[in-house]
Amino acid sequence: MKKWLIAGLCLLLVALAAYTAAGPYLAVNGIRNVVTSGDYGKLSYFVDFPKLRDSVTPQIQSRIGGQVLQHLGRGNTASAASEVVAMISKPAIDAMVSPLGVATLLTGSTLARKITGKKDKDGRAHADDPLKDAKTRYVSMSRFTATVLTDEGKPLVFVFERDGLRWKLTGLDLPD
Repeated sequence: MKKWLIAGLCLLLVALAAYTAAGPYLAVNGIRNVVTSGDYGKLSYFVDFPKLRDSVTPQIQSRIGGQVLQHLGRGNTASAASEVVAMISKPAIDAMVSPLGVATLLTGSTLARKITGKKDKDGRAHADDPLKDAKTRYVSMSRFTATVLTDEGKPLVFVFERDGLRWKLTGLDLPD
């Protein structure tokens, strides 16, 4: 009786460890399925939008700020420029870090797909799967990355973090 109990607990622990290890791949597949189905409201199960926003905001603001300062010069206008950057970047970040924005990021522009003529079997514009050839790796026990190359050959890193037994997309490392 005791042997069976110990064996059952060991089996349960192995199954739990396997599920946790497969978690990021299940999250990537879940995101892919939600985007394919077009039911973007379900993305919140696989994406932590507040953490994703925190990840993307400084990157976007830094880029916009760099461009603004390049045009204005680095003088007394730097503080005014930072306020303008925050004002300009907020709507862009809000749009990007929304279910529709994440879906667009993952499927590409519908217009671009229509222009290239890529179509599914049902005749609709074909959606590419950007995570199909992603290079994946565990950074730690609770952090996982999937890296894809942009059309320019620059890396775009999708960062997943464990939340209990589930994994969620929590960050993007945008290419330079």
